[in-house]
Amino acid sequence: MRIIRPLNENWLFVKKQDQDPSVIPEGGVRVDLPHTWNAVDGHDGIVTEVAGPDWAKGDLSKAPEDSYDRGSYWYYKTFETPKQPLKDGKVYVEVLAAGQQAAVYVNGQKACYHEGGYSAFRADVTAFCYEDRENLLAINVSNVYLTNVYPQFADFTFYGGLYRGVNLICVPDAHFDLDYYGGPGVMVTPSVEEDGSAMFEIESFVKGADENFTVLYTVKDAEGKEAARGTRPVTDSGICLPVPDAKLWSPQSPYLYMVTAALVRRNEVRDEVTVRCGVRYFSCDPDKGFFLNGRSLPLRGVSRHQDRLYKGNALTREDHYEDAKIIKELGANSIRLAHYQHSQDFYDACDELGFVVWAEIPFITIMSQDPKAHENCISQMTELIVQNYHHPSICFWGLSNEVLLAGKDNEQLVQNHRELQALVRSLDPSRLTTLAHVSNTPEDSELHDITDVEAYNHYFGWYVGTMEDNGPWLDAYHENHPDRCVGVSEYGCEGILTYHSAKPEKQDYSEDYQALYHECLVKVFSERPWVWCSYVWNMFDFGAAARNEGGVAGRNNKGLVTIDRKIKKDSYYIYKAYWNPEPMVHICGKNYAQRAGETTEIRVYSNQPEVSLYLNGELQEVKAADKVFVFTVALQEGMNTLCARAGDVLDTAVLEKVDKEPDIYYLPPEKRRRG
Repeated sequence: MRIIRPLNENWLFVKKQDQDPSVIPEGGVRVDLPHTWNAVDGHDGIVTEVAGPDWAKGDLSKAPEDSYDRGSYWYYKTFETPKQPLKDGKVYVEVLAAGQQAAVYVNGQKACYHEGGYSAFRADVTAFCYEDRENLLAINVSNVYLTNVYPQFADFTFYGGLYRGVNLICVPDAHFDLDYYGGPGVMVTPSVEEDGSAMFEIESFVKGADENFTVLYTVKDAEGKEAARGTRPVTDSGICLPVPDAKLWSPQSPYLYMVTAALVRRNEVRDEVTVRCGVRYFSCDPDKGFFLNGRSLPLRGVSRHQDRLYKGNALTREDHYEDAKIIKELGANSIRLAHYQHSQDFYDACDELGFVVWAEIPFITIMSQDPKAHENCISQMTELIVQNYHHPSICFWGLSNEVLLAGKDNEQLVQNHRELQALVRSLDPSRLTTLAHVSNTPEDSELHDITDVEAYNHYFGWYVGTMEDNGPWLDAYHENHPDRCVGVSEYGCEGILTYHSAKPEKQDYSEDYQALYHECLVKVFSERPWVWCSYVWNMFDFGAAARNEGGVAGRNNKGLVTIDRKIKKDSYYIYKAYWNPEPMVHICGKNYAQRAGETTEIRVYSNQPEVSLYLNGELQEVKAADKVFVFTVALQEGMNTLCARAGDVLDTAVLEKVDKEPDIYYLPPEKRRRG
């Protein structure tokens, strides 16, 4: 049987480029996986070399010169091969992700080289292993810029390291395929029948087996009861198993089945793989938006990057699940996983908690002129689909993001997209394809005619225009292109907890303007169900080492939640009021704690029809409104206590009346971003 052994403890990390993979070097530090060498400098804002691309001006003409360490370093670990009861077994090293390139060596012999920092890959190391003594595993990992590896340029940190862990896998000579793009060796495609049953089309991929082997397939429901079973000869790789009265997967009821393929010889299981999947069907309509299981479901959600304060992207399973639960509390029903393949842990969380997912590859910002870069695109897309085919949460494969940010349409760019579209269709005809246009993509661009659906990244009200421009733009586009399913793949603005104003304005970086912006945008989308998706940029502040804005360098601060996940900004709660039906009330401006003036505005978010506001224990006013309740109160000298009540829920805030508000509340105009 298959043996999987995690190799995550006690690695020697050597921060030197030229090392011998056949011997353990002197020096280095002991680390456990997951690990990145950019855990601090990837978002601390300290420039150690030369600042990266000037994002404010959009200057992407030169290769990146980054403010964080982009190097080629080494990890060493010894291991023993597990004792197999059968001869002629195989030993694999499985790397769950290595940013951005990696070479695997065992006992000094090179086993594989992989390009692409976000997907799993495996190396067959059987021929290099000793049976009677310890083996030395050495992995060279690099996040050095290469012209043929995506992402080329992007507004986030390209963390280096073994940031998802490493496994040792031992299998018998006859086993489910471990060599094909890091996949599980089985593909499951459930479909819904007219009578309410589901058909589970299962295909397995076996290596090293002869006519004495069969494959036993079982489907179990969420309670662990067997729902279907069937056996096929190993030479016939597929089967269709009917499951009567199938339960559908949805955000409201994320029901999961477990499918197991067992490789059997006579009366013995030699290898076995299991995946979880769900039964659902979906579609998009230009006039009606997204439908799941025959019902309208406008996708209203957030985008997410996979990093945290002083951890970088070296996240644990617990970190991933905490992120998913924070998003679930918000009430979102969808997540755009930007801008690369995320951890299996997070896809699992999306399956379990019920998020419709847009998954994509890091074909972003610009197209490299290196012909091999397109091969890397194809490889990363294949890995994304093969490794994640079974996840019911994924409904969309994203081909690219803002590829016209620093250039114009050209024949090769369009052709590359057409080839990616054809690739996705061949690998997975069951899902829809999409892409994220930069805001100024021409409406007659050939890129509009490639994917099944599309979306725009719009920042009206932050980089350009006003927040009020969003609705009219969408209405005009929908009228001019009634045959296109259009969504909004990114929208957002910076919100820094230090900055506050009684009169917030565009690009002042205040928490208050961010809240007003999202008040406007969430209403825009709630009134337009034909906008098939909308994704806040971003759920969490994240590392962007080249940035230096708003007095917080090294980060993109558009998150609804801080990078350490400790503080939910006011903008978080307007979405909770719209999206989460659980009764809530939230007083905005708690961080705007010192206020001057005869009166001050108090904004309250609630999903209840009526809110009562109390000042120092005395009722000020009772208001009826839809989500946003605005009060004007006269604070007393010194400290004041506010209480907002809505039915059985309440929230409090403490504010101080002062003669002059602190200078720290205001970002000087000369430090604001322009454009």
